[in-house]
Amino acid sequence: MEQVVNALCLFLVSLLLPVLLLKLNWHGGSAGQRLPPGPSRLPVIGSLHHLLFMRIPLAHRAMPELSRRHSAPLMYLRLGEVGLVVASSPAASQEIMRAHDVAFASRPWIPSLRPAMKRGAVGLVFGRYGALWRQLCRISVLELLSAKRVRSFRRVCEVAVAAATPGEAVNVGKRVAALTADATMRAVVGDRFEWREEFLRAIEEGSRLVSGFSLGDLFPTSRLASFFSRTAGQVTAVQGNTMELMDRAVRQHEERRRAATTVDDDDDVLDALLRIHKEGGLEVPLSMDIVKSLIIRRERHVSGHAGMGHVRADEEPRSNGESTGRGAQQAPREASGYGGRPTRPQIRYLKLVIKETLRLHPPLPLPLLLPRECMEDRKVMGYDMPKGTMVLVNAWAIGRDPEHWDDADAFKSERFEDGRRIDFKGTDFEFIPFGAGRRMCPGATFALATVELVLASLLYHFDWELPGGVMPGELDMDERMGMSVTRKNDLCLCPVVRVPPYV
Repeated sequence: MEQVVNALCLFLVSLLLPVLLLKLNWHGGSAGQRLPPGPSRLPVIGSLHHLLFMRIPLAHRAMPELSRRHSAPLMYLRLGEVGLVVASSPAASQEIMRAHDVAFASRPWIPSLRPAMKRGAVGLVFGRYGALWRQLCRISVLELLSAKRVRSFRRVCEVAVAAATPGEAVNVGKRVAALTADATMRAVVGDRFEWREEFLRAIEEGSRLVSGFSLGDLFPTSRLASFFSRTAGQVTAVQGNTMELMDRAVRQHEERRRAATTVDDDDDVLDALLRIHKEGGLEVPLSMDIVKSLIIRRERHVSGHAGMGHVRADEEPRSNGESTGRGAQQAPREASGYGGRPTRPQIRYLKLVIKETLRLHPPLPLPLLLPRECMEDRKVMGYDMPKGTMVLVNAWAIGRDPEHWDDADAFKSERFEDGRRIDFKGTDFEFIPFGAGRRMCPGATFALATVELVLASLLYHFDWELPGGVMPGELDMDERMGMSVTRKNDLCLCPVVRVPPYV
């Protein structure tokens, strides 16, 4: 599919080239600027031809190869009209996310997303850096991502896991995605939301539309390019549908609150946001559009992070040997003595497996992390970074950098034992699956709670066997790009009950 998309983009670029040459002026950088090194650029299309003809269909794999060829851990690309800098080393990422963190603390609003953003669908993830964004961060830390809130997530994870049943070989990716979406939905909008399926479909469609660049994003001043992409109109339509479903959720919560004789603690994240909205007293008023956008972005990014973490944390040990997979299955049972529920804090070995999985497969939104925008002219690593430059940090390449990781492409969970005290909390720049600095992923805490709780429960109650005599080393690990990097082919495993699920 990725090859088809690339071929289509190339065809459209060649079709539009004569018209674009008449309409656009190509700029290779202002006079006197010393931009980071990178591949050669052509008029209008910039560096697109390098990515299209590299025979490496996935961008997070192609860009490190370009960086290596040009000895450019900080590399400049021009994709159509868009100037883009890619950081592919721990040192380069540290410059962006620590030394110049404030200058790169904003998000670019690409054309296909701009109509939805202007309607209030900003939230915390795509919000511009400023007073509103800082306020949303404080609310998230104190109310939505607190230790109490994460502990409350355990109940909804366990209820969702209890619905898993054994049988023939099952598509683990789809099963885990559904499981994660259900658990996240329960935590965010509650158990009794009547339009859950419609809401999940709208979230999935929105995620599909905002992944990657459309032709209109690469040539934002060209009406013809925008006409061919049509993404902005689709995003607006899906956003309108999603906001309508959120209106229903808000009305349902408010009716339940009015009918209740007493008001207990907030039952879910939406309850907490509605309470904050009603109380007021904030530096920047928390409008209902912002409340709804926070819920939408939270559902999309937490479930995306967690779903990918589950599948990869199960498949990687199996592809690297039976003993590692068995160890991951045994850990939850040994921690709970085979008699009770698996407990998250004590499952040490499972945590090592998850960390190594995150190193090899950074989760949603992309292995390139979400883009940042330079808010002022800066000089980084001796190079000029003009205001408005978009910056990507390639967490996939950094996690596999052979200068910082021994046998970098191999799955070795033991590398995270006590002898190597490194974590993904944003201070070790050779390991940044959730980013670092001010724009570090706000959903990381919730996502990790989901991964650890649900994966521990699945491994505690079931053994997972490869079907049809398939050997661990024979697993197909090819990837494809979407809203996140996923398996190209489904992972199917056979569940065998060892400890019956509790209800």
